[in-house]
Amino acid sequence: MRVALAQILATDDPAANLELVADHTALAAQQGATVVVFPEATMCRFGVSLKPVAEPLDGPWASEVRRIAGKNGVLVVAGMFTPTDDGRVTNTLLITGRGVDTAYDKIHLYDAFGFAESDTVAPGSKPLTITVDGTTLGLATCYDIRFPELFRALADQGATVTLLPASWGAGPGKVEQWQLLVRARALDATTFVLATDQADPASRGIDAGKAPRGVGHSLAASPFGVIIDELGAEPGLLVVDVDPDEIPDVRAALPVLANRRL
Repeated sequence: MRVALAQILATDDPAANLELVADHTALAAQQGATVVVFPEATMCRFGVSLKPVAEPLDGPWASEVRRIAGKNGVLVVAGMFTPTDDGRVTNTLLITGRGVDTAYDKIHLYDAFGFAESDTVAPGSKPLTITVDGTTLGLATCYDIRFPELFRALADQGATVTLLPASWGAGPGKVEQWQLLVRARALDATTFVLATDQADPASRGIDAGKAPRGVGHSLAASPFGVIIDELGAEPGLLVVDVDPDEIPDVRAALPVLANRRL
């Protein structure tokens, strides 16, 4: 399976961000990718009011992402925001293309390091796996990475690859935590973890303020916790090949899921 991690720097303009989705999806498809993973908050960056830009899954923004995925014959995963009944929004991953059309609502909200995502965002409650081209993929979003039980639950549902869009908050040691957590979750669940972060605004001379705007360093980790490949802080496209057929041998050698005592 060839997967492209599209490390974009989203703006506060959903229409402009759709252009980034279109351009990067086409480039990924040209390089043979069948799955293209965009960051959390692809629809609109954090640090601005999200309620005015939130749209339902059948709205124009999601509909255009579906069109882009269909045109290029790929599965696209992209972060957006959907409205809720309580006046907040939901932090949603749209997953569409190659016979799949569904969504994952972020379960663990980023109420940490002085930021309170739950003030404006309502949590999801259900882990999600999908099957595309015969491979079961798990979905998770950003702060979810700090909760190993979710990644093991996805593995229990058959996931051999987990896709993780993010908009990681910057700060001392945060890049190192990001790298460590992606590798650890791959090792915990003996799955590939493919993590796409927003590019670091500082790489383009932009002050991110207090909002989690991304640090870059999108990466792919093997089920043994080894980094397969990684980007730097600036925008870019990382195309990686992973072989889900390796997972049975990995789990035979390292049976941490079978050896659990719950």
